[in-house]
Amino acid sequence: MSEGKIIVGLDIGTTKVACIVGQKSDNGKIEILGYGKTISTGVRRGVVTNIFDTVEAIKTAVKQASDQAGVEINRVSVGIAGQHIKSLQHRGVMMRDNHETEITEAELERLRNDTFKINMTPGEEIIDVIRQDTYVDGELATNPVGMLGSKIEANFHVIIGQTSAAKNIIKCIQSAGLEMDYMILEPIASAQAVLDEEEKDAGVVLVDIGGGTTDIAIFKGKKIQHTAVIPFGGNIITDDICTGCSIIKHYAEEVKVKFGSALASENRDDEVVSIPGIRGRDPKEISFKNLAHIIQARLEEIFELVNYEIQKAKSDNQLIAGIVLTGGGAMMRHIQQLAEFKTGLEVRIGYPNEHLNQTEMKELSSPMYSTGIGIVIETIARMEHDEFLQASAAAEKRRKGIVEPQVVVAAETELEEAKEEIDESSQKKPRKKGLDLKKIVTSLTEFFTPDNIE
Repeated sequence: MSEGKIIVGLDIGTTKVACIVGQKSDNGKIEILGYGKTISTGVRRGVVTNIFDTVEAIKTAVKQASDQAGVEINRVSVGIAGQHIKSLQHRGVMMRDNHETEITEAELERLRNDTFKINMTPGEEIIDVIRQDTYVDGELATNPVGMLGSKIEANFHVIIGQTSAAKNIIKCIQSAGLEMDYMILEPIASAQAVLDEEEKDAGVVLVDIGGGTTDIAIFKGKKIQHTAVIPFGGNIITDDICTGCSIIKHYAEEVKVKFGSALASENRDDEVVSIPGIRGRDPKEISFKNLAHIIQARLEEIFELVNYEIQKAKSDNQLIAGIVLTGGGAMMRHIQQLAEFKTGLEVRIGYPNEHLNQTEMKELSSPMYSTGIGIVIETIARMEHDEFLQASAAAEKRRKGIVEPQVVVAAETELEEAKEEIDESSQKKPRKKGLDLKKIVTSLTEFFTPDNIE
């Protein structure tokens, strides 16, 4: 893909809608041109529950990003998540017509596209198919393009979601006056923003703690091995604080962000915060330690589910790079220590600035923007792959001797000149006289009169 093409990523989350405008620079990194963010009220646990509110939030975020970047936004790539997301493994096989010709990327893409045809449960559809290991005549091939062989096999990671959930996202995009380039699974997008190739090769778990869900992506050997979405996030911690401390949601979110901690043992008993009472009632004093107990209990539950997904993927002994935490929930104090204690793996916080050029928008280095920035990065990668596929398909047609029909379109002035030449030539050339049938018939009638018949 040529550098300089404007790419827009749209993160429709439970707590916020973020729009990121970027482009690929000459050094291969991403340059952010502008961004917009607004509160999301029409999404619950990653699923659209109110079309009107979501459309309005999209319009607001896109308008902010468009004004800041100084570009008109017509197309976006959007993330998808939610508790309805699940994944499975599939193995595809293709027998080649001619084993003496080189394997092309177009053939591998046809094998991938065949995976979209597998039968799904009614109400579900395949969101994405990601190729993992590929085999040529039974032997593992790290890059089969250019090899010779008669049979290609490949393992695919198939991501499945509810048809209605995907269609509601598309409806929101279209209702906002936009067109969609790609729909990208959010944990894959976040992984693009915060992980490097060494971590993906060594084995790593990406844990994106958002407002409504916690997204998980497990990599090994630079390939995606497992994806999952846990239906708990930062919002459920806020709800727990509301219940446990008997305060309204607005104050619960505020004390969570400003004074919250993932480890109760790291807080003193004499540290308290005073919350104003409702309509003249006495203010409430909340102990930092009690607040941390509530937060820790819910985060422990989330990390237990992360452990379950790791065991489900059978990757617990292969994760040399440990866990990378990102998303808004990763900003909680002492969450790194709690995650290490609960999982037994090394943990670091993932910031989405590794693949970015230096920018004055320092707030974009926050983990809460990992998904939006990752959608931009993944969109660029997919566009480059599509361009490569087109070039590969064209090369395959040339190899097979298939010539594309060429349609020559004449300019309007050329057509007019040609028409005038035809008219002039028809006027100059004398018309060739044809046979006068009327005269012939008259002559024959006179010849065959009764007087001439003997």
